[in-house]
Amino acid sequence: MRQNIARLLPGKLTAPARRLYQYLEYGIGQRIGRRDPLIPPESLHSVSGKPLDVKDFRKVGKEFFRYFVNLGGIQPHQKVLDVGSGTGRMALPLTRYLKNGSYEGMDIVAPSIEWCQKTYTPRYPNFHFHFGDIYNKMYNPAGKYKASEYRFPFGTSSFDFVFLTSVFTHMLPEDLDNYLSEVVRVLKPEGRCLITYFLLNPESLGLIEAKLSRPQFKYALPGCRVGRTNVPEAVVAYDESTIRGLYQKYGLKLLEPIYFGKWCERKNGLSYQDMIVATKPR
Repeated sequence: MRQNIARLLPGKLTAPARRLYQYLEYGIGQRIGRRDPLIPPESLHSVSGKPLDVKDFRKVGKEFFRYFVNLGGIQPHQKVLDVGSGTGRMALPLTRYLKNGSYEGMDIVAPSIEWCQKTYTPRYPNFHFHFGDIYNKMYNPAGKYKASEYRFPFGTSSFDFVFLTSVFTHMLPEDLDNYLSEVVRVLKPEGRCLITYFLLNPESLGLIEAKLSRPQFKYALPGCRVGRTNVPEAVVAYDESTIRGLYQKYGLKLLEPIYFGKWCERKNGLSYQDMIVATKPR
């Protein structure tokens, strides 16, 4: 259907015309049963600034679902928090798993949260989504609250499992510090968290120096390195030792090993970003 419609369109569309096309395509596709209603419209998709690839959307969700189960130990009856839930890429596979549990998603992009609230919750009443109007120069430049001061809208010791995928890769040190403290606060004793990073260590720094890594992190800021100085939150990396120190500071027990990723052209990486699984001791 998409290809047939596309043939009728001029080669270049203005931004408003493109959004209208995407809206019509999404709505018509659902009505005639050719589009999964849990796949977001292209106009909402904001991962890496790339166009929505439905196969990739599903593939990444399934990939991380395996990590949640096999590395994080998530169980079908548990309470789960997804910080940076976006348009439901991680929520999608969990709808078939959390039969007796619950899912809370939280994000700073209002349209994504509104879409998930309208799309997921009526179908899955144990799935809820929350908007945090938090400033981020990349994703919410008009945000009301500072990430360094924000308190998650959940009670202490509320969740068995908390995960953040590609969130700390877009946050500066004070913001990351506060978010990590909030992760620990909302985790139940013996609860686990899974968080992804760009970690700088001798191996990744060597690959960056050899110009093999695509993110170069050329610019040093206090406590981190970034790829762009005009929008530092676009891509942020941290020394592995700094992150280990923060886990120790907040009483998180890192469950070795760290699962290093392929982002720097490491040959034996597990996923794209580096991944740390940790637990909150009783």
